Amino acid sequence: MSKQSDCPFCKMVSREIPAVIVREDDRLLAIMDLFPATRGHMLVLPKQHIENIYLMPSDLGAHIMATAVALAKAVKQQLSLAGLNLIQSNEAKAGQTIPHFHLHILPRYNDDSVVVRFGHGNMPEDINRLEQTAFLLRSALIHE
Repeated sequence: MSKQSDCPFCKMVSREIPAVIVREDDRLLAIMDLFPATRGHMLVLPKQHIENIYLMPSDLGAHIMATAVALAKAVKQQLSLAGLNLIQSNEAKAGQTIPHFHLHILPRYNDDSVVVRFGHGNMPEDINRLEQTAFLLRSALIHE
């Protein structure tokens, strides 16, 4: 299991710093966020130091998502939610502050002050441009 000596998530995995663990298995850790945006805010992370989604093995990514689904159902059952966000950021431009993959499970409440925004415009993109981009992406998937 690879580890970064200065990574706070790796230190939580190795129990060098405390974490409130919700679920753990041999491949991942699900913890309460120490700086929660809302009640029930959790993080799901691989035990192995993997910086971002681009380096994530597909089977581990699927395992992380399956765990997130189970945790989302648990938080929905136990807390009075108005909604829920799954948020995962890669690289600084996208808001990743700790270079260790982690998926936020963020319960939403009617009175919370969390704002999640996308830069959506009011006009749809030209369908030809969308087709060109889709073609590029499909061609990359062939080599997967």
